[in-house]
Amino acid sequence: MSEKTFEYNFFSSGVEVKPFDKSKGFCDLIHFLPTGTSDAILLESDGHFALVDCAEDTDNPRGFEWLNLKGFEDEVISYLKKTAADENGKIHLDFILGTHAHSDHLGGFDTLIKDESFIIDRAYLKRYDESRINSYEREKWDNLEVYEQTVEALKSRNIPIIEDITETEFPFGNMAIKLFNTEYDTAHTDIGENDNAIGMLIEINGKRVFLAADIENETGDEDNIARILGKVDLLKVGHHSYNSASSVGFLKALDPEYCVVTNDYERADTEILLRIKETCHSPILVTGAENGVVAVFNKDKTISFYNEIM
Repeated sequence: MSEKTFEYNFFSSGVEVKPFDKSKGFCDLIHFLPTGTSDAILLESDGHFALVDCAEDTDNPRGFEWLNLKGFEDEVISYLKKTAADENGKIHLDFILGTHAHSDHLGGFDTLIKDESFIIDRAYLKRYDESRINSYEREKWDNLEVYEQTVEALKSRNIPIIEDITETEFPFGNMAIKLFNTEYDTAHTDIGENDNAIGMLIEINGKRVFLAADIENETGDEDNIARILGKVDLLKVGHHSYNSASSVGFLKALDPEYCVVTNDYERADTEILLRIKETCHSPILVTGAENGVVAVFNKDKTISFYNEIM
């Protein structure tokens, strides 16, 4: 079924969502920003902040007509300045993570990094190896350019870049974080860059969250992660809900109570939303339909959801 034959509330029903009010003084949150078909996810825990991906940008370094995309770097930077700035207007990010070298994930980072309002302790950015990427992405997309722009911006600010990611588990405020799919795939060539995407498990207040980036199952990444990961409470659905991700086996193994899709509802894949609904019976919140989603992790081991964040 490819047509949007279901109203959005069919997928989102079963969870109460209220407008977000930052003044309520929440402690442990995950902010899923409404950045069209791209990812920008702000982690907040006990006064600490970190950013996972930085959305699509307005740059078109190769000048291709099909790469004239709506950028969200200004919206991301504005949101972080509103949400995470200290009394001096500085935003301290314990780390940033670029999950993989696609512009809808790395695009805005160079602009943010160059803004001296941001203090960034370290950057996790897996080395991009174009020799292993399929010819379509090499010829038609700007993977290499957005990767190099991000690296150059980090170097210009003397921010440490962790490329060989061996520190896969570390604390972040009240959260415990574990990274997945950090090793280089040396077994496959002619792959898409999504095959290199890094996932993140977050454990907080007895709850488990998995941010699936654009992880797919072309070379078995979902299968491998599912065997290790097991059940989670909240899943950031892989690859914006497109049908190259979210295999039935992966969904059954994780069996999330709630799902968030980073996409416009009109661009989300109805077949995959139905697959999630039928496999996991979980409500699905789509960032575009909600104008962003914030998940708040309460001390009573519940999760509350908020929208209208921008």
